[in-house]
Amino acid sequence: MRQAGRRGQVAVRALLVLTALALLATGLARGERTQKGNLVVFLDGRLAPLALPRDRLAPVAIHLAGGLQTSDGDLLPRVTRIELGLPAEGVLTTRGLPTCSQRRLRDARPAEALAACGAALVGRGRLEAQVRLPGQRPFTIRTRLLAFNGQARGRRVVILHAYASNPPTVVVLPLYLRQGRGRFGLALVANLPAALGPWPRLADFEITLHRRYSDRGRPRSYLSASCPTAPRLTAGFYSLARAELTLVGGRRIATSIARSCRAR
Repeated sequence: MRQAGRRGQVAVRALLVLTALALLATGLARGERTQKGNLVVFLDGRLAPLALPRDRLAPVAIHLAGGLQTSDGDLLPRVTRIELGLPAEGVLTTRGLPTCSQRRLRDARPAEALAACGAALVGRGRLEAQVRLPGQRPFTIRTRLLAFNGQARGRRVVILHAYASNPPTVVVLPLYLRQGRGRFGLALVANLPAALGPWPRLADFEITLHRRYSDRGRPRSYLSASCPTAPRLTAGFYSLARAELTLVGGRRIATSIARSCRAR
């Protein structure tokens, strides 16, 4: 009986993995792309759960995936600034949530970063960068991302901790929380420091932001949202996210995505 139970558990896990992969593939197929010259910026994302209250906020997770590519295979330009706009229907709350500092994350491997700042964790993801050094073949750096709630210069930030094992690399980057533009109520903005050097070029990223926690016995969510549709409607659309990349020389390229929600 125990062996049969284990086999059943393995089968269920495999089914869940396949279902998750299918959902991810379906989501990526709906991603938006904007092209300027030979540059293409792409973005995809979703909120979970899909069904949300019509007239009050509920805890959600947001998943975003995007990046930059060239249509002709040419070298990617260096990105100097990233701005991610989040939906006006959402609220980001950090009251009572522990914070982390950039200092505690410098030179830390992921396990060390979690040991130092796990209480402030608000997300996970990955990032890939294209690297072409003079006289060498191009290669890709693949990093694991951890996102922490933090403060920098007296302002709220999301601190990204990026770690690559080959070659061993740690980058700590603050994303400042600012008022969004137009249909986007909040923006996460990062200026990529010149200290990163001219060779790493952002290729693509994927991140999920989500955290449930307790503040003085009261349950809270890092991200919350609603689906404010008209009473006679059961579903609606909203602007989910916008990605704007500023390149060396001041050029900008951006794209945005809209998604549906179900009112409950």
